[in-house]
Amino acid sequence: MKEIQDQKQLHSFLQTYQLETIFNEALMPYLSLYRFDQGELICSQGEPSQVLYVLVKGKIKVYTTSEEGKILIISFKTPTEVIGDIEYIQHIPIINTVEAVSQVNMIGVPYRMLEKYAADYPPLLNFLLHVITRKFYVKSNFLSFNMMHPVEVRLASYLLSVSYDDSDSEIPGQLNSFRLTDVANFIGTSYRHLNRIIQKLCTEGLIERSKGLILVKDKEGLSALANHNIYE
Repeated sequence: MKEIQDQKQLHSFLQTYQLETIFNEALMPYLSLYRFDQGELICSQGEPSQVLYVLVKGKIKVYTTSEEGKILIISFKTPTEVIGDIEYIQHIPIINTVEAVSQVNMIGVPYRMLEKYAADYPPLLNFLLHVITRKFYVKSNFLSFNMMHPVEVRLASYLLSVSYDDSDSEIPGQLNSFRLTDVANFIGTSYRHLNRIIQKLCTEGLIERSKGLILVKDKEGLSALANHNIYE
């Protein structure tokens, strides 16, 4: 993580996503702009939560880890997602681990400043209400998606989510195939069946498996297969 000392860029993000009305004037001096590199953790499950983050550039992955060490990816998020909202309201540790899928920019504000200057500020409270209820809506859609669509559609959607970010053309369109157990858990299938579907998509020319990586060969074909219902 690196704090970006650029007030002009910070205010540009605030204007772009109409966040100036969310944070009142008293909070403005305490807003910071951060950059996280691809693969860097933004927060970790179980750690104390102290900062509310607003994603303003890039893509993040949200996942949880069981006591046995199994990873379940919950979702992928793009701007303007908020991290730490439920933790702020409930006064609890970080619920899920959040990792940068691409290079990410986030605006952060410490909880203590929110409590001091905006605990009863209606625009911020309305914003948090909207964000939290949207998360429940997305979660409901995710459960329906996993139940109603075949595995090849779910895998195509997953590959599009993890391999591409419309705001960052440098994401290479590939997936480490050594984490296929996590992928199988996420899309709700067995490791063995997932391998069969991967072979099927390889045969169809949509992806290629090579040197421990799954490479996306036909993004448009995957999008057509997924019917644009990606996990975001």
